[in-house]
Amino acid sequence: MPRARLLMLQGTGSGVGKSVLVAGLARALVRRGLAVRPFKPQNMSNNAAVTEEAGEIGRAQALQARACGVAPSVHMNPVLLKPQSQTGAQLVVQGRLAGAFRAREYQALKKSLMPAVLDSLARLRAEADIVLVEGAGSASEVNLRGNDIANMGFARAVDAPVVLVGDIDRGGVIASLVGTRAVLDPADAALIGGFIVNRMRGDPTLFADGMAFISERTGWPALGLVPHLEAARDLPAEDSADLAERAQARRPGATLRVAVPLLPCIANFDDLDPLRAETNVDVAFVPQGRPLPRDADLVILPGSKATIADLATLRAEGWDIDLAAHRRAGGRVLGLCGGYQMLGRRITDPDGIEGPPASVAGLELLDVETVLGATKRLARVGGALATGGARFDGYEMHCGRTTGPATLRPLARFDDGRPDGACSEDGRVCGTYVHGLFASDAFRADWLATQGTIPAASSYEASVEAALNTLARHLETHVDTDRLLSLAR
Repeated sequence: MPRARLLMLQGTGSGVGKSVLVAGLARALVRRGLAVRPFKPQNMSNNAAVTEEAGEIGRAQALQARACGVAPSVHMNPVLLKPQSQTGAQLVVQGRLAGAFRAREYQALKKSLMPAVLDSLARLRAEADIVLVEGAGSASEVNLRGNDIANMGFARAVDAPVVLVGDIDRGGVIASLVGTRAVLDPADAALIGGFIVNRMRGDPTLFADGMAFISERTGWPALGLVPHLEAARDLPAEDSADLAERAQARRPGATLRVAVPLLPCIANFDDLDPLRAETNVDVAFVPQGRPLPRDADLVILPGSKATIADLATLRAEGWDIDLAAHRRAGGRVLGLCGGYQMLGRRITDPDGIEGPPASVAGLELLDVETVLGATKRLARVGGALATGGARFDGYEMHCGRTTGPATLRPLARFDDGRPDGACSEDGRVCGTYVHGLFASDAFRADWLATQGTIPAASSYEASVEAALNTLARHLETHVDTDRLLSLAR
């Protein structure tokens, strides 16, 4: 079997831009005529995508697959952790749920996952010229090095050359890069073939001495100083931390104001990216400690990885009171997946699928009840609003089964005739299990018209493609791509 070359990007910490760099480099190499595949041995994210095999992977790897011009596969992210609390997460292995584990339990378990990781890598290497590997978190987490499958432990296992990425925008990039060199085992450090400094704002020549200092202290060559690229904001975000800067952004002149409570276990929040791209729509993520804005026309309750826990937070923040006032004033409400479940009379988790077994009252805005179960629905779906109109393409990803009188008024109907979701009698409160509804341009335009808003004459999918191409050109300009290719082996 052909064996593709490997090149791995690791970071000095989480959120330094590794995912976006891999996506941009993948598109740049595809434009050079290479067959490229993305790979992340272990990811931690509640923003997931459904693959062709009806499995799930991190949303970032789905975007990277798109950059490569191929369909996403479970083998691009063989180990996915989906946090349900500060100390525990669901474990997904090669696309399938493998159980829930606390952090310490997972540390003891993860070394046994290396065979699945290597199996997935072998499958990708058999179909590509080069595999771009993304590390997880920080390369300098020496306290976790013993059982590591995501950074240097993986790189040593497959002899992957590593490029280390630091983020100058967050500050301390010199110390983070030089400090990483200082704490790494010499054999690990020997795998690093160079470094990239990401997200430079202002005059890049002002950091020339900084690049030289890092290179001198580490012995690693500088492979690029990447200026901040505003177009990257048009790409789907994976980490909920990326939502903080969007929390109270307002769009003057918008005719539809949307409020989204920023819940601790928010999931698949990229559902809202196409709405954020609409010039007549203002989407405000509302952080804890602030009320839902009174001028909101629509409140969207997003997906959640821990629906009952997030519902408790919603109540603790007083957002249930804000929501009731919004409803009395004639405002509209849309629940997506976990948000849909919250809108009902009751949510029951008898087997402790998303936390301790519990049964709690919902917000009682829809006449439905949800029971969570061990069987997870993972499927790509297509359909239209139950009232007709343009088609959507999306996916389902949920463990709950929702029933009740309001489901006789479904929001949507799938191509096979099955109903989805529910609506209140007046149609102002609706819920759905479909993720990705708004990415379909014609459907989004029809839906916005029902909300009394004129849609922009633009294509969301085209904007993502344009952003990937812009990013690829940007990296070709500011990163020594030829040097990167020479490092790959």
